[in-house]
Amino acid sequence: MFRSVARSAAGKHLVRRGYATESVPDRKVAVLGAAGGIGQPLALLMKLNPLVSRLALYDIANTPGVAADVSHVNTRSEVAGYVGEDQLKQALEGCDVVIIPAGVPRKPGMTRDDLFNINAGIVKGLCAAIAKYCPNALVNMISNPVNSTVPIAAEVFKKAGTYDEKKLFGVTTLDVVRAKTFYAGKAKANVADVNVPVVGGHAGITILPLFSQATPKANLPEEDIKALTKRTQDGGTEVVEAKAGKGSATLSMAYAGAIFADACLKGLNGVPDVVECSFVQSTVTELPFFASKVRLGKNGVEEVMGLGPLFDYEQAGLESLKPELKASIEKGIKFANQN
Repeated sequence: MFRSVARSAAGKHLVRRGYATESVPDRKVAVLGAAGGIGQPLALLMKLNPLVSRLALYDIANTPGVAADVSHVNTRSEVAGYVGEDQLKQALEGCDVVIIPAGVPRKPGMTRDDLFNINAGIVKGLCAAIAKYCPNALVNMISNPVNSTVPIAAEVFKKAGTYDEKKLFGVTTLDVVRAKTFYAGKAKANVADVNVPVVGGHAGITILPLFSQATPKANLPEEDIKALTKRTQDGGTEVVEAKAGKGSATLSMAYAGAIFADACLKGLNGVPDVVECSFVQSTVTELPFFASKVRLGKNGVEEVMGLGPLFDYEQAGLESLKPELKASIEKGIKFANQN
């Protein structure tokens, strides 16, 4: 009985997400950091995606076990595990999409700068390998702080002569997932029908959900909109506190990462009108990188879409986030150009 229920639920999900049932192109996807708290559930979710034909799981340790476990799931993709830098080339060669959740969680006694330097260094090294072994892949950056790691990746790719702004994405989908969930609860709407664009960046006040553009319309009072905005911005903290400091938002982040990777794959396969929010190179504001709605296609970014009309509250939020986002972008660029 469980199997039939699970299959039915999965089937409905696949139809809703617009997966093709006919033959689809072969696509190789790599998850870098696949043995971590985000990487393991993300690996499972990508194994469930019928658009993936080869799934490469990479980490500095424990990947063979994760790969063996996931490989037993009876879906289309072939799974291979790679461990250590000497196997990174094999993991990356031939990739269409590379998802990067790699990094370390903050530990007791570690400052935010300590954490930044470690994770930024990890991202820098992985992006150098991507530039060498799969320069044409779409890169989905999950490693935090996304507001800085995306600019780091861009600088690494520029130095290697492989940078294509259409193929580098900061995954901000978790902000959208949260905004949809919280809005649906307050508006008493079916969450499957809800859409909420989220713009700006991917940390604290740089996250700006545009509830004025949410559908279906609910005409919520301004105090509710402000509360929903704050909850969306503080969603990560909400999870950390609920886990009593013993973890962060790993499961919901894996889900959001899988949703965005699926959108990238559908775009590559020529599915029309695939639109998701993402932190990309942008001229929407004066900042060089900014999250907004992006139309995805066979080359990655087909169109970076504008913000549309904003409520006064949102306009004020947009102006207030810019200095913090600018500083984070500049921090990433400075780190990438050291040494």
